[in-house]
Amino acid sequence: MTEQQQVSDDGVMTRIGQAMMLLHGGDREEARNRFGELWEQIGPDGDPLHRCTLAHCMADVQDDPDAELAWDLRALLAAEGAAGDRLAAHGSTVALRALYPSLHLNLAADYAKLQRPDAARTHLDRARAASDVLEDDGYGNGVRAAIERLEVRLRAR
Repeated sequence: MTEQQQVSDDGVMTRIGQAMMLLHGGDREEARNRFGELWEQIGPDGDPLHRCTLAHCMADVQDDPDAELAWDLRALLAAEGAAGDRLAAHGSTVALRALYPSLHLNLAADYAKLQRPDAARTHLDRARAASDVLEDDGYGNGVRAAIERLEVRLRAR
């Protein structure tokens, strides 16, 4: 990877982070617009980690549950297609493995919203199985707690 490519790649993650700050600040529409612009720039052959991260974020700014599901499926597809020497050489494989519990958790929640409990349970089981890679930190504990909360909700139905 050339130095220019690395700067460009770092710039994409910075821009994703900036749009996330807009989302967390309450500006969903502007975050959605920026995520959409980035998605167009990255394209279908862009870095899988970028596509996964961006689609994962784009799902969070959707108002329609079907659109949210579509973006979460894109995120999982990008993660699954990310295996390769380029990612392994740059530590991205580890980053993607840590996303799998959250990717499957989001899909489980999407399917629950869409009244598809069997699909929700399948992805919840996958989230739980993938959670062994999570650290004992705020992110990991948060994802594990969300898995348990969704489990309780699904059992109550």
